Amino acid sequence: MHKNLYNLLLTISLISLGLPVHAGDPAAGKEKAQTCAACHGPNGNSAVPAWPRLAGQHAKYLEKQLQDFQSGRRENVQMSPMAAPLSAEDIADLASYFAQQKPQIGSANPELVEAGERLYRAGNPKSGVPACMACHGPDGAGNPAANYPALSGQHADYTAATLKAYKDESRSNDANSVMRSVAARLSNAEIEALAGYIQGLH
Repeated sequence: MHKNLYNLLLTISLISLGLPVHAGDPAAGKEKAQTCAACHGPNGNSAVPAWPRLAGQHAKYLEKQLQDFQSGRRENVQMSPMAAPLSAEDIADLASYFAQQKPQIGSANPELVEAGERLYRAGNPKSGVPACMACHGPDGAGNPAANYPALSGQHADYTAATLKAYKDESRSNDANSVMRSVAARLSNAEIEALAGYIQGLH
């Protein structure tokens, strides 16, 4: 009796704090991720530069993206139908699995390293672009508490496409329009430099 009451109160507390009640089962997620492997690789390290690497990404961030694909808050012709049939448990399991995988780091574009690193670490005071590392960390590990994603080693093509989508607001599922306001101040050359640098960041 007391144990059931304790569990009920704990569940209510977690919900009121906005924390997930289901933590996710990575073993179950591994089985469910077989469908994802065609695009994202068998362990979340996609070989195709247009598709993001998921390995090592924060579980909470992955959960939000899948939920946003389901709700239509984030639209993608490939991902929206893939996310549609997933249950909350499926999403938690998949997120937990990919979060535990080891990411493969690419190499930075040597022609863009200097400009990309300067932007990532210091921003552009003239145009009001803040330093990326303020939210995503000096090594691109992100900030799971604030739900800022890990960036290190992400494909340059995917990162550039994402920043351009935020810039033209075809992607708008960022909290408080943070990324849209940043991307709006970036030139296309700056986007390419950042993406080329981030691909080798670790």
